[in-house]
Amino acid sequence: MQIDGKLISYLEDLSCLTLSDDEKSRLAADLRKILDYMACLEKLDTGSVIERTHPFDNVNAFRDDEVHPSFDRELILRNAPTKNGEMIIAPGVIS
Repeated sequence: MQIDGKLISYLEDLSCLTLSDDEKSRLAADLRKILDYMACLEKLDTGSVIERTHPFDNVNAFRDDEVHPSFDRELILRNAPTKNGEMIIAPGVIS
């Protein structure tokens, strides 16, 4: 890929940035380094490497969905300042 002033100006427009001439030259040099490194990586033989989307082998770290006993409703409602027979009544927060 050719990294020239035209490409740098295009990237500058895409990113809505205004770069100085010094920043443009540093960006061009950095992009060349990145692309050179990627070219080195392309040369590696990765045929025997397993494709991964995550570095760990955890498949599913969720627990099973099991029913457990809850708190006693009467005990909780006993502490509520305002209640009806089944629930706590709280003041509205959105009007």
